[in-house]
Amino acid sequence: KSYGIAELEGDKVISVTEKPEFPKSNLAVIGLYVYDNNVFDIIRTIEPSARGELEITSVNNAYVKENKVDARMMHGFWKDAGSIKSLFEASEMVKNSLE
Repeated sequence: KSYGIAELEGDKVISVTEKPEFPKSNLAVIGLYVYDNNVFDIIRTIEPSARGELEITSVNNAYVKENKVDARMMHGFWKDAGSIKSLFEASEMVKNSLE
């Protein structure tokens, strides 16, 4: 449980939960985001999570509340690159896929 999980209705995201204990779906939020210029105003309003971090999930859920989040399914391989070890592993996966 090292990533956010999206819950969808059709192509619309209806919730994003960061690292849920009991995921509502099997759809990982893989971190490819495109925001409008309002994102900076939203960032200024978010509070640290229970983990003491400012979560991108909070930003995403602000847009979910405005019904402004669509999802696209990505196919192929995916690797979380949130640590030095996993970033190295991800770069190895990309390198190996090009050989």
